Amino acid sequence: MAQNHIRRSGAQNGDARNGSNGKRPPGRPRSEASRQSILRSTLKLLKQNGGFPELSIEAIAADANVGKTTVYRWWPTKAALVADAFSASADDELRFPNTGSVQNDMSLQMRRLIRILRSKRGKVVAALIAGGQSDPELIEAFRDRFLWPRRQQAYQTLQRGIDRGELPAASDLDLDLILDSLYGPIYLRFLIRHDKLDESFADEICGLVLQGLKRPPHR
Repeated sequence: MAQNHIRRSGAQNGDARNGSNGKRPPGRPRSEASRQSILRSTLKLLKQNGGFPELSIEAIAADANVGKTTVYRWWPTKAALVADAFSASADDELRFPNTGSVQNDMSLQMRRLIRILRSKRGKVVAALIAGGQSDPELIEAFRDRFLWPRRQQAYQTLQRGIDRGELPAASDLDLDLILDSLYGPIYLRFLIRHDKLDESFADEICGLVLQGLKRPPHR
């Protein structure tokens, strides 16, 4: 069951090389500065305009003081650009720590995600998810350029917990189901707003899910 976590790594690694990890293809000497300017302008305009459909490559290029061809040199579509812009802005904050405790590691990272969702960048996430419901290209870009790279790090964090004996053997676990159980409630409260979303919620979820994995199944 635990092998399900490797199915996206190849495609995701290819996306990362062309996207938010900072590596650039051959180009003009100042292309990296232009790329960063484009990413900043994308986030800025997305927050101002409030939605993905209203955002245009022309507006992004004008705000970043570059030509449209420069934008398309880096990103094939608007969806890829928006997903990369958000992913790059959150990359350092959402890296998983290694404190020696799987519950602490997961809880700390989830707290940081909640902090981002409660900030102005939360509007960007909401726009990506909302726009993706009617735009398959956008939701695919969000998955490939934001979700899957962090999912891979989460698999590694859970595996460390398994190796340390904090969690049951990997053969007994569905890592995707565990991660959906951890992160699903955060996105539910973020999108539906039926209850308060604060950082302490991460601790509650981790305690419920990860401690529950340690209990023997009922027979």
